[in-house]
Amino acid sequence: MTPYVLTVDAGVRDLRSADHLLHSLAAELALPEGTFGCTHLVRGERPRVALSLTLPSEPLLRTAQERLVAGGYEVSPGLPDAVGRAVLYPGVTALTGTLTIAEVLSLSAIDRVTVLGTPGRPAADACVLTGDHVRPQWLDGQLVLTAMPAVGGTLVPFEVPDPTPCCADH
Repeated sequence: MTPYVLTVDAGVRDLRSADHLLHSLAAELALPEGTFGCTHLVRGERPRVALSLTLPSEPLLRTAQERLVAGGYEVSPGLPDAVGRAVLYPGVTALTGTLTIAEVLSLSAIDRVTVLGTPGRPAADACVLTGDHVRPQWLDGQLVLTAMPAVGGTLVPFEVPDPTPCCADH
């Protein structure tokens, strides 16, 4: 498959809003299951979160681009960077509850799982408590889920859906 990619700059400033916007756009545009929707942190004078959509065909790309521009979004071709954080990807809806790493890999587009602070790859039968929030990231052309150890020898995705802000208790 030749990917057809566009970047959407909606001026979003946080990941939660960007995730919500990606889901809304996917519904409005009736994007197919094979679509990748990622967030990208844009630094500089105007920090924000850009979105990218990787679509399976050129006609779908043109249609999406036309509708997004008509909706007032700033749209440009290609990716803003190579390390997008995937929100929409094949199999994401199947990643709920507790799954083994083998299941995560077989049910979704995720290529591999790494565990913070440990060398090598985790065992295929290691359990991942998904929390229904699995956000892998593109690294060297692979979609990689970073996990961390949890209670009872299980793993959890590194990114949690509702993180506690730094210094929240001050």
